[in-house]
Amino acid sequence: MKKIMIALLAAMTLTANAQEKKSIEVPAWINNVKFSGYGMVQYQANDKENASENTFQLRLVRLALEGRIQQDWYWKMQIQLNGNTSSLNASPRIVDAFAEWQKFDYFKVKAGQFKRPFTFENPMHPITQGFMSYSQPVSKLSGFGDRTGEQSSNGRDIGVQIQGDFLKNSAGRNLLHYQVGVFNGEGINQKDKDNKKDIIGGMWVMPIKGLRIGAFGWTGTRYMATTQTVDGETVNKTESVRKNRYALSAEYAQNDWTVRTEYIHSQGFAANKDKGDKADGWYALAIAPIIKNKMHVKARYDCYRDQKTWGSSKTNYEIGADYVICKNVQVNVEYARVNERSTHSNYNLVDVELDFRF
Repeated sequence: MKKIMIALLAAMTLTANAQEKKSIEVPAWINNVKFSGYGMVQYQANDKENASENTFQLRLVRLALEGRIQQDWYWKMQIQLNGNTSSLNASPRIVDAFAEWQKFDYFKVKAGQFKRPFTFENPMHPITQGFMSYSQPVSKLSGFGDRTGEQSSNGRDIGVQIQGDFLKNSAGRNLLHYQVGVFNGEGINQKDKDNKKDIIGGMWVMPIKGLRIGAFGWTGTRYMATTQTVDGETVNKTESVRKNRYALSAEYAQNDWTVRTEYIHSQGFAANKDKGDKADGWYALAIAPIIKNKMHVKARYDCYRDQKTWGSSKTNYEIGADYVICKNVQVNVEYARVNERSTHSNYNLVDVELDFRF
């Protein structure tokens, strides 16, 4: 009898638990959550004198969650997995974590960690950007491997931004876009170290479908360790260094064609003050379809001057092609002739990538 009662009690408990579980309501926003990710497997080789390289590597591996809470709120979280745990710069880390109120097309508010609103190229997805890396001026002057010595932040920062599109034409297409934000100025996952904020913004016009012409501005500071040679001696300091930047941009992207060019100018000392307080760079690229939405050929001229002098310039002359194997998998091949005037060297570089999304 005792065994029978225990069995009955157990059955009643399981039934009650099952009924209780059925009564739990899952929040509606859970159904709108999307899980995605991508990987970029890269092979690179170059014949630079005394510094040749031949290696496979993971360029990027990322996982993302995104969705909506009610109709007006969009959110996203993204982590980068490849790297190591020896330092913040290379370890797995959060790259995006933000929410955006999107009730009106002409006025949206975003808060959290996300891409800086500077240049056309910086906010682009690494795969659809089209080449083996972001251009040199974007990388050096938008917060990737920034000349200020800021930790590698993939063009991102923490802050608040407003943006919007307005002035619709007769076809219902907006002709103007604006965006402006206030940021810490320290890169990803960092508090503001000097209590001074960066202000970054831009505006572009879209006179015809596929064409946009824009300008961007950036003013702020960075609290950093600097070095400078004074009377033959190295002087080390930790100080707040001002940076002022602007960019001029143009792009035409239509019918699977892409033509884009940007110029970026920076005033503000690098981590090594001996390099001076000015730098600039520009690029021009074209991506043309051989088989629409399937195969493309491409070329890019990419120049960066670390001290705004030709003696400090590095120029990449690139050609390449890509092929979409299936919906979410593509292979890319590129060749670049690299000219480094600062080291008086010219060398060849080959890049092969396999990119996939899910």
